[in-house]
Amino acid sequence: MTYIIIPTYNEKENIERLIKAIFDLQIPDLKILIVDDNSPDGTGKIVENLKINYPVEVLHRAKKQGLGSAYCAGFNFALQKKADFIFQMDADFSHDPNDILKILEKAKQSADLVIGSRKIKHGKIIGWNLWRHFCSNGAMFFSRLILNLKTKDVTSGFRCFRAKTLQKINYKTVKSSGYAFQEEMLYRVEKLNLKVVEIPVVFKDRENGKSKLSKKEIIDFFKTIFRLRFKKL
Repeated sequence: MTYIIIPTYNEKENIERLIKAIFDLQIPDLKILIVDDNSPDGTGKIVENLKINYPVEVLHRAKKQGLGSAYCAGFNFALQKKADFIFQMDADFSHDPNDILKILEKAKQSADLVIGSRKIKHGKIIGWNLWRHFCSNGAMFFSRLILNLKTKDVTSGFRCFRAKTLQKINYKTVKSSGYAFQEEMLYRVEKLNLKVVEIPVVFKDRENGKSKLSKKEIIDFFKTIFRLRFKKL
């Protein structure tokens, strides 16, 4: 069984279209889990209505608790349902649903973690300005240097884990709650010498809604990198 975990906060303009696009792929034994942080725009209610026609489930949380927290809640849910493969994916179409097929295929072959990568050959980013590219490249260079990461795209949020991988890295003890969650999860995987495979994807900046990356998230990112480098997990 495969679960795709999608955290949401105010994604009413995207969520129904995304769910339908994913199920149009006709992937056997696929389920979607939406982790909604009490979106004021009614995202959670929209998904509840879709449950009639699609194998989609919703975790309703009382308030915003961070990206990492949302994914950990989703991992707990999917593992309890005996999922074999568990995806992370954004709700805003920056991750192309059609790439799910090739990522899942690679995960079923031999990889412990498959990453939809923007930083290898044939991968790219569309819609970012120069400043956004500069900040992203700087963060990646910094984290790969300090943590000695081998993966090229360390901040990608388009990932597929084997269930056994999540259990091995003890994800429940991950301390990062924001976007630094991606680096900490990857760091744990690489530290155990598990197999990480990058698949090229084209990342398109969101067309609808607003980016949720804040200054606090950026500060937390750098704090997390230093914590991982100088303290034991």
